[in-house]
Amino acid sequence: MRELVILGTASQVPTRSRNHNGYFLRWEREGILFDPGEGTQRQMIHAGVSASRITRICLTHVHGDHCFGLPGVLSRMVLDGVEHPVHLHYPVSGEEVVRSLVSLATPGLDLHLHPHGVEGPIAAGIEVQPLRHRIEAYGYRVTEPDGRSFLPDRLAAAGIGGPDVGRLQREGRLGDVRLEDVSVHRPGRRFAFIMDTALCDGAFVLADGADLLVTESTFSDDDAALADQYLHLTAGQAGSLARAGRAGTLVLTHFSSRYDDVGELAAQARLSAGRATVVAASDLDRLPFPRRARG
Repeated sequence: MRELVILGTASQVPTRSRNHNGYFLRWEREGILFDPGEGTQRQMIHAGVSASRITRICLTHVHGDHCFGLPGVLSRMVLDGVEHPVHLHYPVSGEEVVRSLVSLATPGLDLHLHPHGVEGPIAAGIEVQPLRHRIEAYGYRVTEPDGRSFLPDRLAAAGIGGPDVGRLQREGRLGDVRLEDVSVHRPGRRFAFIMDTALCDGAFVLADGADLLVTESTFSDDDAALADQYLHLTAGQAGSLARAGRAGTLVLTHFSSRYDDVGELAAQARLSAGRATVVAASDLDRLPFPRRARG
């Protein structure tokens, strides 16, 4: 099962209706918690997300609204008796901050620290790309392996059905029939997570082919000067990432408290998002994973 649970959508300052950041991705056997800001543990209770489901925690950077909830989450996992290993990924320049936060948590968790400082894979199916913010920051992409989709008409013409289909998939050939004769390449589904950044090459790489693209949308297009000053994205820029990457669904989040109606930001993003479906996230939203990005 693949599903994204939105735990918080505020940027620097939480509001009455928006908690600090927090995003939980259910990805088959993995449970990946991204950027747990202050209050994430309580938001998990409201969302029905068990701490025992977390297998990885990924920090884009160590600004407080993206990591101050870490000690509470780790302590809750100890309280709940989590025994499986938990992997914590973060930029290497945040080592001191991360270790300080971890030191505040209740001891007893099988926690593995994985700092990274360059682009590329950091775990099976997970890669990072550098972003452009006021401190070192990285975005994440989670990808399933590519596969093949069978073509029923070609299977029928080849006289292959039932258990033989599975055998052909496993062995790659059945008699004179090759797997590629009766199937087409199917790209693995992709999830991309982009937080605090200005437009940069890394953000475009992450967005490429994303079925579900989560990105900050801190400022309105009308406040582009502020976005440039603080190295954040406007709604329109978030939409441009989705269009360039031909993303299937764009989820906007990390909203400045200056905007009471984020529907306006979603409208701006739609103008530049191409064929992507645009969603302005709210706290506690549950978003099923799209089956395939739009072509």
